[in-house]
Amino acid sequence: MLYLRIYDWKTGELYAEAPAEVGSTLFFGWIHSLEKIPWNEYYRVDENFALVLDTITFPAFGAGIPENKGGICRVENGLIYMSEIDQAFKELVWLNSHTAVQEISLDGRYVTKGGELPPHVRLRLVIEKGR
Repeated sequence: MLYLRIYDWKTGELYAEAPAEVGSTLFFGWIHSLEKIPWNEYYRVDENFALVLDTITFPAFGAGIPENKGGICRVENGLIYMSEIDQAFKELVWLNSHTAVQEISLDGRYVTKGGELPPHVRLRLVIEKGR
Protein backbone atom coordinates (compact mmCIF):
# COMPACT_ATOMS: atom_id res chain seq x y z
CA MET A 1 0.00 0.00 0.00
CA LEU A 2 1.18 3.52 -0.81
CA TYR A 3 0.57 6.65 1.24
CA LEU A 4 0.81 10.36 0.71
CA ARG A 5 2.52 11.64 3.84
CA ILE A 6 3.32 15.13 5.07
CA TYR A 7 6.24 15.37 7.49
CA ASP A 8 8.10 18.04 9.38
CA TRP A 9 11.21 18.41 7.18
CA LYS A 10 13.52 18.78 10.19
CA THR A 11 12.10 16.45 12.86
CA GLY A 12 10.32 13.87 10.70
CA GLU A 13 7.08 14.24 12.68
CA LEU A 14 4.12 12.99 10.63
CA TYR A 15 1.27 15.53 10.30
CA ALA A 16 -1.03 14.02 7.66
CA GLU A 17 -1.40 10.93 5.51
CA ALA A 18 -3.80 9.46 2.99
CA PRO A 19 -3.85 6.20 1.01
CA ALA A 20 -2.47 6.53 -2.51
CA GLU A 21 -1.67 4.37 -5.50
CA VAL A 22 0.20 4.60 -8.76
CA GLY A 23 -1.92 6.86 -10.95
CA SER A 24 -3.40 8.83 -8.02
CA THR A 25 -3.93 12.55 -8.66
CA LEU A 26 -2.66 15.13 -6.17
CA PHE A 27 -4.16 18.63 -6.03
CA PHE A 28 -2.06 21.29 -4.30
CA GLY A 29 -3.78 24.68 -4.16
CA TRP A 30 -2.10 27.75 -2.72
CA ILE A 31 -2.04 31.55 -2.87
CA HIS A 32 0.93 33.12 -4.67
CA SER A 33 2.89 35.09 -2.04
CA LEU A 34 3.62 38.13 -4.20
CA GLU A 35 0.72 38.31 -6.63
CA LYS A 36 -1.90 37.11 -4.06
CA ILE A 37 -3.65 34.99 -6.70
CA PRO A 38 -4.74 31.34 -6.46
CA TRP A 39 -2.31 28.87 -7.96
CA ASN A 40 -3.32 25.24 -8.49
CA GLU A 41 -0.99 22.34 -9.20
CA TYR A 42 -2.06 18.89 -10.42
CA TYR A 43 0.29 15.95 -10.06
CA ARG A 44 0.05 12.22 -10.73
CA VAL A 45 1.87 9.46 -8.88
CA ASP A 46 4.11 7.46 -11.18
CA GLU A 47 5.44 3.91 -10.85
CA ASN A 48 8.55 5.20 -9.02
CA PHE A 49 6.33 6.99 -6.44
CA ALA A 50 7.39 10.36 -7.87
CA LEU A 51 4.96 13.25 -8.11
CA VAL A 52 4.73 14.22 -11.78
CA LEU A 53 3.49 17.77 -12.33
CA ASP A 54 0.94 17.63 -15.15
CA THR A 55 -0.91 20.97 -15.01
CA ILE A 56 -0.84 24.35 -13.29
CA THR A 57 -3.65 26.91 -13.31
CA PHE A 58 -3.77 30.57 -12.28
CA PRO A 59 -5.84 33.64 -13.19
CA ALA A 60 -3.10 36.06 -14.33
CA PHE A 61 0.59 36.44 -15.06
CA GLY A 62 2.93 38.24 -12.66
CA ALA A 63 6.25 38.01 -10.84
CA GLY A 64 7.63 34.49 -10.64
CA ILE A 65 4.96 33.01 -12.91
CA PRO A 66 6.27 31.22 -16.01
CA GLU A 67 5.17 32.60 -19.35
CA ASN A 68 4.99 29.16 -20.97
CA LYS A 69 5.53 25.88 -19.14
CA GLY A 70 4.60 22.54 -20.61
CA GLY A 71 3.26 21.53 -23.98
CA ILE A 72 -0.15 23.22 -23.96
CA CYS A 73 -1.21 26.67 -22.76
CA ARG A 74 -4.86 27.71 -22.90
CA VAL A 75 -7.35 30.05 -21.21
CA GLU A 76 -10.61 28.59 -19.95
CA ASN A 77 -13.23 30.05 -17.60
CA GLY A 78 -10.92 32.90 -16.60
CA LEU A 79 -7.95 30.66 -15.76
CA ILE A 80 -4.68 30.10 -17.58
CA TYR A 81 -3.90 26.39 -17.91
CA MET A 82 -0.42 25.10 -18.64
CA SER A 83 -0.44 21.34 -19.11
CA GLU A 84 1.70 18.47 -20.38
CA ILE A 85 4.47 19.71 -18.05
CA ASP A 86 5.63 16.20 -17.14
CA GLN A 87 8.11 17.32 -14.44
CA ALA A 88 8.88 14.72 -11.74
CA PHE A 89 9.57 15.46 -8.07
CA LYS A 90 10.59 12.92 -5.45
CA GLU A 91 9.02 15.20 -2.81
CA LEU A 92 7.41 18.61 -2.42
CA VAL A 93 9.00 20.87 0.21
CA TRP A 94 7.59 24.21 1.37
CA LEU A 95 7.53 26.61 4.30
CA ASN A 96 3.98 26.29 5.56
CA SER A 97 1.60 29.20 5.91
CA HIS A 98 -1.85 29.01 7.49
CA THR A 99 -3.25 31.26 4.77
CA ALA A 100 -1.21 30.39 1.66
CA VAL A 101 -1.85 26.62 1.43
CA GLN A 102 -5.53 26.45 0.58
CA GLU A 103 -6.02 22.72 0.03
CA ILE A 104 -4.22 19.47 -0.51
CA SER A 105 -6.35 16.62 -1.84
CA LEU A 106 -5.71 13.21 -3.33
CA ASP A 107 -8.03 11.60 -5.89
CA GLY A 108 -10.64 14.23 -5.06
CA ARG A 109 -10.52 13.49 -1.31
CA TYR A 110 -9.54 16.31 1.02
CA VAL A 111 -6.29 15.65 2.94
CA THR A 112 -5.42 18.92 4.71
CA LYS A 113 -4.73 22.65 4.34
CA GLY A 114 -2.18 25.11 5.70
CA GLY A 115 -4.36 26.09 8.65
CA GLU A 116 -4.32 22.51 9.92
CA LEU A 117 -0.52 22.22 9.75
CA PRO A 118 2.04 24.02 11.93
CA PRO A 119 2.83 27.56 10.74
CA HIS A 120 6.30 28.66 9.63
CA VAL A 121 7.56 25.07 9.55
CA ARG A 122 9.29 23.49 6.57
CA LEU A 123 7.19 20.53 5.43
CA ARG A 124 7.76 17.72 2.97
CA LEU A 125 5.11 15.78 1.08
CA VAL A 126 6.08 12.36 -0.25
CA ILE A 127 4.52 9.22 -1.65
CA GLU A 128 5.88 6.12 0.05
CA LYS A 129 5.12 2.52 0.84
CA GLY A 130 3.19 1.82 4.03
CA ARG A 131 4.99 0.71 7.13
